[in-house]
Amino acid sequence: MKCATVLAALTLSSQVSNVVSQLILPNLFNRRSDSVDFAAHRQKPIMNIPNSALPPSSDKSTSSGGAGDVTISDVIGNARIINIFAGFTRDIDTISKRLDDNTQNTTVLAPLNSEIQKLPRKPWEDPEDYKTLGANAYDGKDGEDRAHRNLRRFVEAHIIPVSPWKEGEKVESLGGGKFWWESKGDRKTVRSRLVGSLD
Repeated sequence: MKCATVLAALTLSSQVSNVVSQLILPNLFNRRSDSVDFAAHRQKPIMNIPNSALPPSSDKSTSSGGAGDVTISDVIGNARIINIFAGFTRDIDTISKRLDDNTQNTTVLAPLNSEIQKLPRKPWEDPEDYKTLGANAYDGKDGEDRAHRNLRRFVEAHIIPVSPWKEGEKVESLGGGKFWWESKGDRKTVRSRLVGSLD
């Protein structure tokens, strides 16, 4: 299924460590193979930052300089169209530390606020929890822990521990889903095979 969400990618390079990070904005909420069309709405990038680029297809990790100590968490924290997801990343310590670390190559597949708001339930809710535990599934300390685990799983599904990310290269998110991207003309499409689906 093609999604109408536009993707923007920001490449941030650390002058010191030559680590490259990317921020990509898709809709990745379905539990089956999916794709996202980068050019669906011809929307402009979320920010006019030097070194803006779509995911690089070369296998050389080079620093283009100029980004200094800017981290992914700095960028997503200032991007209003993804601030809901940015807030989620701050709630998960391991992800927050990773996005603050200039020594780890990372690609973030950040869903737009509008896509998160369209979800049939909150990212920390799981229908199985309601089925098993009823309407009070997220009450009390156990409920909070359950919600936090679900939110962590949601965020980890959007974090790819690779950058640069070559076209056609299948990579696994921290949540276990497999992702790759393809280009055809001026269109770039991110495809996925999420956890539990057949290869």
